[in-house]
Amino acid sequence: MPEQSLRPGAAGTGWEWRYEGACTGMDSSVFFHPEGERGSSRRRRDDGAKAVCATCPVIIRCREHALAAHEPYGVWGGMTEEERRAALSRGPRS
Repeated sequence: MPEQSLRPGAAGTGWEWRYEGACTGMDSSVFFHPEGERGSSRRRRDDGAKAVCATCPVIIRCREHALAAHEPYGVWGGMTEEERRAALSRGPRS
């Protein structure tokens, strides 16, 4: 489980970037797959979520959060959960 300090907190605690996200106000189903979603349906949803992320002014902050907090689900910072797991398993860049 991620450290408690990495979880979203009240405004004024370093999480203000979330309110600047391109995803603000969007339905979370764009970014989080329903149970059992696979194949082309999941790829299309992930691609749609990544397209939103590609326009986002805080994509780097979002991605950094998702990697640091080991977010287990959804598209964050333009990365799927599988892409984040792969990036984390490679370790820090040299």
